[in-house]
Amino acid sequence: MENARVFAMKLPKVYELLVQKAERKKRTRKEVDEIICWLTGYDEEGLKEQLEKETEYGEFFEHAPAMNPNCEKITGTVCGVRVENIEDPLMRRIRYLDKLIDELAKGKSMEKILRK
Repeated sequence: MENARVFAMKLPKVYELLVQKAERKKRTRKEVDEIICWLTGYDEEGLKEQLEKETEYGEFFEHAPAMNPNCEKITGTVCGVRVENIEDPLMRRIRYLDKLIDELAKGKSMEKILRK
């Protein structure tokens, strides 16, 4: 049931929470956007469009143009759960983004976050 609640959340609400988390740690909205675009394949215009349409969070990931093939390299825990062990592929994608934003907030370089 938890997954359904997360999937139904509106993208703009989640997006603002992600940006706030980054900005509290002296990171920028631009960096958050870069991470989202790297992970999902949306370009800046596509991301803006999804925010304006108030797309549901699950739908945003379901219709992502191209999940980055390097997302498989994203490992570690989010909320006490190892992201690589999450069985639901949609929830795993969502948690990948959570993990990347956590890394941003912890001060990791963009090069490391984007698995370059």
